[in-house]
Amino acid sequence: MTTVDLLLQGEIATLTLNNPEKLNAINLSMWQQLADNMAKLSSDRSIRCVVIRGAGNDAFAAGGDLEEFVTDRATLDQALHYHGQVAAALNAIADCPHPTVALIHGACIGGGLEIAGVCDLRIAGESAKFGAPINKLGFSMYPGEMEGLLRLAGPAVIKEILLEGRILSAREAYEKGLLTRIVKDEQVEDEAYASARRICSGAPLVAGWHKQWIRRLLNGQPLSDEEKAASFAFLETEDYKEGLAAFLAKRKPVFKAR
Repeated sequence: MTTVDLLLQGEIATLTLNNPEKLNAINLSMWQQLADNMAKLSSDRSIRCVVIRGAGNDAFAAGGDLEEFVTDRATLDQALHYHGQVAAALNAIADCPHPTVALIHGACIGGGLEIAGVCDLRIAGESAKFGAPINKLGFSMYPGEMEGLLRLAGPAVIKEILLEGRILSAREAYEKGLLTRIVKDEQVEDEAYASARRICSGAPLVAGWHKQWIRRLLNGQPLSDEEKAASFAFLETEDYKEGLAAFLAKRKPVFKAR
């Protein structure tokens, strides 16, 4: 059975794309499970970071399950429904108030690249591979799925990936802005969870605000006076008072998301 498995370990949640016989290729059920799990985690105030990974060490996800394309997206209505579910899952990740980290082993192709692209951080092993060679299959990337990659790496890189259909090495993907960092293959898991713990050590409300303001600033419009004032909402939080008090007392802060 193909699943998206949820594991809770304290403040860190892990979602695992589980279809190892097909290099974690993502079918419609998995897209729906991914969206449902992200919605559940987004409303859970005890969670401070979400790690997304593939089962095993051979692949993050090698794209969508192509066998479904002749059964579940063979007509226009089916295709709109199918890719509407994909876009819903990607939007659920992008809109999550908690920081998200993609832990990437092996193949990160097509839908896998789309998932990684909407995560906040992407940590990959040296042997990981990236691309979306769908031009060789005769279909185009749905605009609702392309948006996250376009925001991440810009039009020049996305055109290169889609028009040439090349598979990029981890080093090349990093140089083109698709990755946060590369580590040795055997260190990917340790580094991803170390990153998650660093995120958890910060004030969770601040993490959410940083994500919110980064997205807002990317639309290119100047901030209104109301928005400028709203950016100082932290002044009324208990976490702000705790952070200052801990700094002055030279102790570790204890944030409570209040």
